Amino acid sequence: MSYVSEVADLQIAKYTNIGSLAILVFDYCITFQDEVHLTWFRRWDLIRVIFTISRYLPFVGSGMTAYAALRVSGPCPPSLAENIIHILCIIAAEGLLVIRTWAFWKKSKRLLIGLLIYSMATVIGAVAMNILPNHQLISTDVSMIPGSCGFESSRNAALVYAILALFECVILVLTAYKWFYDYRDSEIQTSIVTTVYGGSMLYMMCIIAITVTNVIIDAALPVGFTNMFDTLQLVIHSVLASRILFHLRSSDGRAHDTDMPLLVSAARFGGPSQMQTNEIQSGTSEV
Repeated sequence: MSYVSEVADLQIAKYTNIGSLAILVFDYCITFQDEVHLTWFRRWDLIRVIFTISRYLPFVGSGMTAYAALRVSGPCPPSLAENIIHILCIIAAEGLLVIRTWAFWKKSKRLLIGLLIYSMATVIGAVAMNILPNHQLISTDVSMIPGSCGFESSRNAALVYAILALFECVILVLTAYKWFYDYRDSEIQTSIVTTVYGGSMLYMMCIIAITVTNVIIDAALPVGFTNMFDTLQLVIHSVLASRILFHLRSSDGRAHDTDMPLLVSAARFGGPSQMQTNEIQSGTSEV
C-alpha cells in the first residue's frame, strides 16, 4: 500500500462518517413528532431511560468521530472516551432489542436471564478486544501515515463486530421462532402481527447487515478504510432501534382501537386466538 492510496482511503472514510452524522440528524428531524407523541408523555421507566440513551448519546459519539475526521492540527482527540461512548450507544440500542424480545416471549424469566448473561458476555468480549489494540489477533498492514492520531482503528474491531453480529443473529432467530411458533397455523397475518414481528425482523436484518459489513471492512479492506462505517454503525443502531419502539407503540394503540375487528378476523379465518391477541398487545405495551 502506498502513502497516496492510504490518504485517499482515509478521505473516503472521513467523508462517509460525516455523511452518517447527517443521516442521524435527518432521521431525528423526521421522527421527532413520533418521539413526542409516543414517548414524551409516558412515565420515566427503564425502557424510556434506555431509549433516551440510544436516541441522544449517538449525537455525542458521532460528533466526536466527526471532530476526529475533520481535525487537521492540535492535540489528538480523546479516543478512549469516544470508544466508551460508542459502546454505550450500542449497548443501549441492543438493550431495547432485548426488552422487545423478552416481551415477545411473554416475559419469560428463563429467556430474560439467558439474554442478560449472554449480553454481559458479549459486552465483556467486545471491551476485551477494544483494550487490546497492541495485540493484533488479525494480521494487518502497517499504516504509512506518520503520527499517533491517525483516523484508523485496530483490526481487532472486526472481531468486536463479529461478536456483536452473533448476538444480533440470536435476537433475530428468537423473534423469527416466536413468530413462526405462534402463527404457523394462521391463514392470514393481521396488520398488528405483521408490524410487530415482520417490521422488527426487517429492521434487525438491516442492523445485522451493517455489522457484518464492518466485519468485512475491518478484516479484509486496506487499513485506511477501517473507520469508514464507524459512525454509521451507531446511526443504524440508534435509528432502527428507535423506529422499532415507535412502531410497536403505534401498533399497540391501533390494536386497542381495533380490538373487536381483529378478534372477528381471527375467528373467521383461523388466525390468532383471543389469548394470542392479548399476548401481542401485552408485548407491545411492554415496550
